[in-house]
Amino acid sequence: MVNANEFSTQRGATHETKGDLFQSTDVADFDVPRGKDEIWRFTPLRRLRGLHKGEFSTPVAQKIDVTTPAGVHSETVAPDDERLGRAGKPTDRVAAQAWTSMPEAQVVTVDPEANPEEPVTVTITGAGDDVTSFGMTSFDIGHHADVTIVLKYVGSGTHADNIEFLVGDEANVTVVIDADWESDGLQMSHQVISVGRDAVIRHNTAIFGGDVVRIVPRVNFTAPGGDAELLGVYFADSGQYFENRMLVDHSEPNCRSRVLYKGALQGEEMNEARTCWVGDVLIRPDARNTDTYETNNNLILTKGARADAIPNLEIATGEIAGAGHAATVGRFDELELFYLMSRGIPEAEARRLIIQGFFFDVLQRIPVESLREDLEKRVVDELERITA
Repeated sequence: MVNANEFSTQRGATHETKGDLFQSTDVADFDVPRGKDEIWRFTPLRRLRGLHKGEFSTPVAQKIDVTTPAGVHSETVAPDDERLGRAGKPTDRVAAQAWTSMPEAQVVTVDPEANPEEPVTVTITGAGDDVTSFGMTSFDIGHHADVTIVLKYVGSGTHADNIEFLVGDEANVTVVIDADWESDGLQMSHQVISVGRDAVIRHNTAIFGGDVVRIVPRVNFTAPGGDAELLGVYFADSGQYFENRMLVDHSEPNCRSRVLYKGALQGEEMNEARTCWVGDVLIRPDARNTDTYETNNNLILTKGARADAIPNLEIATGEIAGAGHAATVGRFDELELFYLMSRGIPEAEARRLIIQGFFFDVLQRIPVESLREDLEKRVVDELERITA
């Protein structure tokens, strides 16, 4: 695989592209974020419980449980284990803080050619009040493996981590990130995905729970023929803040990427719901025949809600198969509502059907039936609060 730091820059250097980011595992190498900093300008820094400036409560190891079907192995390792960080290092202060402060890390290995019938399920449970949990989980997927990984966050507390996926040549990987925190959960997650030759990864994110959740995935292609799909759903209620900020870095020829995130928001005027989606796609000069498209759609269900949607596309070669982006923020289609009501469906039920349909094309791609049904139920439960 290509060195993950090939396109990193020195601290303080000017970035030539969005992908040329300074990387370090030492929190001291990063300045304390300010509200005017581009990568932090939407994040409510005052609600991060000191994570961004080193003033957090007692650090503890993440509480993690891993199921290991045939062909999968898991071990707890020291923070300086040489297998950590091969896909990439932290690119912001909170991610570096998580690395600097973690007492231990987890390495999950999927054997080459493995094809487990059951998903690899990783559950991280919040450590509760008065402590801050830190961790890193590295997934090393061997060549030609075919595996589904479910990474679930539950419980309450403050948590920051680094996640990496090293996807071997011609492997086929489906990942589901399920942020199902209690109402006081705070999560800051920095994720790096390294995609090998002719490998496929389907990365799905679902955010329904928590107070503040910020997930930052970065995709790097290390050889030709890679295929990456990033899908996401989120539903924010009053007082919640959810941020999805991603980068797909095309540096190799003949690779494909698709990004599709959908979110709904309902809040109160004095306690608004907030979401932010930033989608960066970079096509470097050598990434000939790239095929990419990204989309973000948001439904505003009440007055007390605000969604920011920012797609960015940076192209350094004209020899591409296709590239584009789209983003929308608005209320649901009144014509659809009128049509359903004209067919005798009560207004409240018509609204539920429209919003369920809005999420359908993302949720239907979740391969784990029980999890897909659970997410669909969560959407219904959220909608019940609108009409309650």
